[in-house]
Amino acid sequence: MTMRTRPLGTTGPQVSALGLGCMGMSALYGDADRTESIATIHAALEAGVTLLDTGDFYAMGHNEMLIGEALRAAPAARREQALLSVKFGALRGPGGEWTGYDGRPAAVKNFAAYSLQRLGVDHIDVYRIARLDPDVPIEETVGAISELIEQGYVRHVGLSEVGAETIRRAAATAPIADLQIEYSLISRGVEESILPVTRELGISITAYGVLSRGLISGNFARDRQLAANDFRRYSPRFQGDNLQRNLDLADALAKIAEQKGVSVAQLAIAWVLGRGDDIVPLIGARSRERLDESLGALDVDLDAADLAAIEAAVPADAAAGERYAAAQMAHLDSER
Repeated sequence: MTMRTRPLGTTGPQVSALGLGCMGMSALYGDADRTESIATIHAALEAGVTLLDTGDFYAMGHNEMLIGEALRAAPAARREQALLSVKFGALRGPGGEWTGYDGRPAAVKNFAAYSLQRLGVDHIDVYRIARLDPDVPIEETVGAISELIEQGYVRHVGLSEVGAETIRRAAATAPIADLQIEYSLISRGVEESILPVTRELGISITAYGVLSRGLISGNFARDRQLAANDFRRYSPRFQGDNLQRNLDLADALAKIAEQKGVSVAQLAIAWVLGRGDDIVPLIGARSRERLDESLGALDVDLDAADLAAIEAAVPADAAAGERYAAAQMAHLDSER
């Protein structure tokens, strides 16, 4: 397979059509296998995946150190092809609790210094605040990233989970490569007011949650018991009747997938891929098996009849429950 590429906005780099979201290798989805995680990163690089996404707060730096370890062990050619997308700004306590966000310029530079050290690199390719700091104008945060670009520590500015007005203000301050935001068959809010603005301004979308945290992967059992350290235990879409209704949507997708001879996950990823060349899905594979399955979506072609069947099976706004718990939803500028 030859990996296709897509531009990350009009000002950003060319990246693989699928990126690898590494969060689950360290946190939030229960325990992970370190050896398998590193092997999965290596397999992704070998397959031509260039975009690796992380956050400095994923297990309090663990994920960045994991990626750094994987890159050091990779052949030089593979290591050099990796483009690192890093989120910052989320504040956490020693017990893992979330305590807010910090977008002050001094904090931005402090976060970057630690990330560079943990990753073992001399620059970050795309740098973005994870959530808008309500006490700091986005212009100040983006301005600080721009200074890091001037100093050679960062290559491009990204955004995460912000709304149309904030996108415009940020873009007026500095060139923006991409907006990272949840986008899947059952999370389509981006289509209303955000996607038109990013397309107007030449900003790409890096879409996370394309399988809705496994909900529409075809691999989530109705009676599955989630681990205590799996945040989905507290996610509205995985609760009670909501879970059963959402898995009904996955079952409807499974019928279409079976007719096409593909997996449910491949169908769901292919749908996001087909939304436009300015959309780069992030696949959250934690094993080589799941990585291989996800990469197979690149070979899935959806015609008009397929798309009509998918839309009928999973209409927009069909999901039951919000995508985050109320306390987390309150931090989403993109939902205002």
